[in-house]
Amino acid sequence: MDSQLTDFDKKMIKRSIELAVANVEKGGEPFGAVLTKGQEVITEAVNEAYINNDITAHAEMQAIRQAGETLTQPRDADITIYASGKPCGMCMAAMLQAKISRIVFAADDELGEAYGWGTQPLYDNLKKDFGKQGIDVINCPDASSKDAFVAYANKHNA
Repeated sequence: MDSQLTDFDKKMIKRSIELAVANVEKGGEPFGAVLTKGQEVITEAVNEAYINNDITAHAEMQAIRQAGETLTQPRDADITIYASGKPCGMCMAAMLQAKISRIVFAADDELGEAYGWGTQPLYDNLKKDFGKQGIDVINCPDASSKDAFVAYANKHNA
């Protein structure tokens, strides 16, 4: 895999780690991310979950949010996220949804787990059938639930 890494990749990984270290110094968690288009840095972000008690404010999520304000298309081509640690399931799902082209990360699960930051338990839980993750999931069918979909189809297919 190292042969696939360019000097730019290595520079961006180092930058993601610098961001993570600086975030820890501010009282944050040890994660940083850099989002690029080609070889242009679009945004840099850190885990800000501690600031507003927003559990979704991981470095990768913040980078995607910020990039959405900068890029003309939310699902742009040739986008790479460089992360200081292996992305969790939530971040991975967001990156799949955003059609990120590449993910390059530094710390793997073995290193992260040694410090209490492993991602494997979440990935294992996500492999379970929907509704079997330990949260009550209740479907409440309602005839009007179709209305939003119809309104969207009418607006965008007209």
